[in-house]
Order: sequence, then structure tokens, then C-alpha cells
Amino acid sequence: MASMFLAPTFSLLSVNRSSSGCRKPDCTPRQYHAITMRIEKPLEELYNVRVERQVSPKRLEELGVSRWSIWKTGKSRLPWDWHVDQLVYIEEGEVRVVPDGSKKYMRFVAGDLVRYPKWFEADLFFNGPYQERYRFRAYGDD
Repeated sequence: MASMFLAPTFSLLSVNRSSSGCRKPDCTPRQYHAITMRIEKPLEELYNVRVERQVSPKRLEELGVSRWSIWKTGKSRLPWDWHVDQLVYIEEGEVRVVPDGSKKYMRFVAGDLVRYPKWFEADLFFNGPYQERYRFRAYGDD
């Protein structure tokens, strides 16, 4: 499951406002302060990438992960786009996934099961040895 943590960002808004109803010579503008908050959704939610952290052996067996194809790499950067849904189980290492047009990244590590959606585009950054098992999902597979 994707992380349900929503990261609020705060900012201080300061507004100077003159008191139009004040006719006295010693009237000064009032200053109002407001705190605004913007809640940002996790990238996984924005891009419909699903992740299950530290998947149990029982779940791996149910999915038949041991029969999936294996892919390995070392330290590298790989631009990638998915033409079909793909399930990935990370066996070793970590990957940082930077969605196309974003400056933020999602981080997945060994033990994570990740579902990348069809038409998703991202740059993948591998900081060292990495190994995954993967399978492409056909329409209707769930």
C-alpha cells in the first residue's frame, strides 16, 4: 500500500490594509497575518503507483513471484516508460523513481512490491547493485 502520509506545507501570508474609515491624522495601516496550509498528496497517489512494503513470503507465493523474470543492473540512470502495467518485486538494492516533469522522487527498496501503471514515464536512478523480479500485467489481471 502506498504511504498514507500527507505532507502539509505552511506559509505565512502578511497583508497590509489601511483603515479607510479612519479620519484621524495618527491612524496607521493595520497588518493582518494568516497562516495558509497546502496538503500535498504522495507521488504514489498522484501517479497511481502502488507499493506494498515488506511483502510477506505468503503474499509472494500467492503471486508466484519466484516464477517471474529477473532483471539486474548496477549504478545507473534509466529513462523508462511503461506501455503496460508492470508488477515489480525488488529483491536487492533500491531505486529512486522521478516521474517525468517532476523534481521529486519515490524511493523503493528491497522487499517492496511496486505496481507501475500503463503510460507512466519516469527516470529510474540506481545507486548500486539492484535486482528485481517483474511481470507485465495483461488487461483484466488483478
